[in-house]
Amino acid sequence: MTSEQSVEPEPSPAETAKPRHAGFTYTLGRSLISPLARLVYRPRIEGRELVPLDGPVIFASNHLSFIDSIAIPVAAPRPVHFLAKSSYFEGTGAKGWMSKTFFEAIGAIPVRRGAGQAALDALDLQRQLLDEGLAVALYPEGTRSTDGRLYKGRTGVAFLALQTGAPVVPVGLIGTDKVMPVGAKMPTLSERITVKFGAPLDLAPHGPATSGKARRLATDEIMAAIHALSGQELAGAYNEAPAQGTIEKIRQALPHERR
Repeated sequence: MTSEQSVEPEPSPAETAKPRHAGFTYTLGRSLISPLARLVYRPRIEGRELVPLDGPVIFASNHLSFIDSIAIPVAAPRPVHFLAKSSYFEGTGAKGWMSKTFFEAIGAIPVRRGAGQAALDALDLQRQLLDEGLAVALYPEGTRSTDGRLYKGRTGVAFLALQTGAPVVPVGLIGTDKVMPVGAKMPTLSERITVKFGAPLDLAPHGPATSGKARRLATDEIMAAIHALSGQELAGAYNEAPAQGTIEKIRQALPHERR
């Protein structure tokens, strides 16, 4: 889902040692939700044939709406996993069961959100999935764009790609913000979306994952490919919440790598 900041406590190593794989619920959900979503929303899908059908793959997409994490798995020709806030899986009663079942059905894997160690743990979970030859979906912008512009990419996706050697498939989503704008409770049925898959990117020529320059150049290549697919106006800045307090304002003003 999104990489929005959270005040949830950081997980212990035991909580993030292994990703909780989507199993039977995902298999059943994919077989039911994908055809139903295609029937109801009639998404325009381009470049599906470009997606590798096996081996590790990172889908790197622009991010406009909550339903982006549904649109990509529905349109992709192979199962796709992504990380979602653990709170979606921890509710009680009928509502909690429905939330957990739904997110498992669309390929979500729970993770506690946050900065610092929590962010590193999230990257580790994604690396484990890629090491097993699976596909993951990520949003280099970090969080949803509220004005429709494409923001600068953070380097975490490039780091993961350079570290694992997984190819990056750029994705351009168009219209998901009209189907379900930020803050909407339910999606509308009057709009159609477009999902465009680009050719896989081999980022290895940029250098090793340990190089900040390599991560930045690889990120810029990913974002350029996403921009070519989505056609969005470029924001030319990072998509981050307004700084709270003097220290945070100074931190945002100083050059530093956004992960």
